[in-house]
Amino acid sequence: MIEWSENQQMMAQAMRRFVEAEIAPNLAELEHGDTPPYAILRKMFKTFGIDEMARQRFAKQIKSEQNGGAVAESVDDPGAETDVDARMDQVAMQLIPVIELCRYCPGMVTAMGVSVGLTASAIMSKGTIEQKQRWALDLLTLDKIGAWAITEPDSGSDAFGAMKATARRDGDDYILKGNKTFITNGPYADTIVFICKLDEDNDPKDRKVVTFVLDKGMPGLEQTKPMRKMGIHSSPTGELFLEDVRAGKDRLLGGKEGSGSRQGAKATFGQERAGVAAMALGMVEQCIKLCVEYAKTRVAFGKPIGEYQLIQLKLAKMEVARVNLQNMVYRQIETRARGKNLSFGEASAYKLYAAQTCTEVCMEAVQLFGGNGYMAEFQVEQLARDAKVLQIYAGTDEIQVSAIARAMLA
Repeated sequence: MIEWSENQQMMAQAMRRFVEAEIAPNLAELEHGDTPPYAILRKMFKTFGIDEMARQRFAKQIKSEQNGGAVAESVDDPGAETDVDARMDQVAMQLIPVIELCRYCPGMVTAMGVSVGLTASAIMSKGTIEQKQRWALDLLTLDKIGAWAITEPDSGSDAFGAMKATARRDGDDYILKGNKTFITNGPYADTIVFICKLDEDNDPKDRKVVTFVLDKGMPGLEQTKPMRKMGIHSSPTGELFLEDVRAGKDRLLGGKEGSGSRQGAKATFGQERAGVAAMALGMVEQCIKLCVEYAKTRVAFGKPIGEYQLIQLKLAKMEVARVNLQNMVYRQIETRARGKNLSFGEASAYKLYAAQTCTEVCMEAVQLFGGNGYMAEFQVEQLARDAKVLQIYAGTDEIQVSAIARAMLA
């Protein structure tokens, strides 16, 4: 893939009109008014028929599995489509909303991605048919909101090694205990994929990882109010406290111990990391748009600042970053359209480059705007704050370096 097709450009333009009409006027409230993003996201799903397409794909997959067909690896599996161009268009249509939303509100993409992507994907790839029917469809359509709970206060990058949340067998049930933090959608989630370790008589590091699907309001489950943070304010983040939460075997993902393994979580991490390139592209494109307009109109020492070579250098470097990010997104679209996924090392490389590049561009945009760039009145201030989290969530830059190197040396 070397460029957007005419159909994809039309989709991008329609999505941009929606964002400018529904999100841009409400940006201050989303950023500073503690307004959850879900109503606007649901309106977007209905406006573009995303919810109905999700229902059709879901019904098709469930029917296939009931007839003994293969289980899809993720919610965006192209299914039985045989034409590469058709599949490429389908994958592109999933990434275009991400790019366009990130021009104004990256936090909304995080909230949407964790619910529709991570949470639903975990259930669709590892759950039983009954579990998919019970929980996944409502997540895929955004009728319900999902949270994927793995991070703990003492186990950020070392998610499994330092994990303390436990599941203790109690007859046919399990008793869950533990604390999860930095959980996207945590305050409002209806469905929670909870990852923990079995409480066994062996070294905690060697204990089996198990995953449960929980519902809001279960006795012993507490969801905190949204946490205050540096950026992506439109993505609610909270903590989860579990004290003797009783979960039946019907809530054990896959119906047996081991289905929600480290490998399953690793695949989810890979999916999340690969998606950062599309997020970064939208933010960088918006920064370039704002900076070019400002460079043409802002006058210093008698002429527009765009005529100064140092400003031109900043703009040129931003454009190089945009081209690289766009090519990464194109390659991702073509790879998935051919029925393949990026390797874990590749996904980590995408994430590392995209996160660092996006942060650099957004900070340079603030610098180009000077004092105005530091003011909340100008959007580059928000984009700079939002960009920083790309270097932290889904694995810090340092963790990406390690993952890339391990893949190269394997």
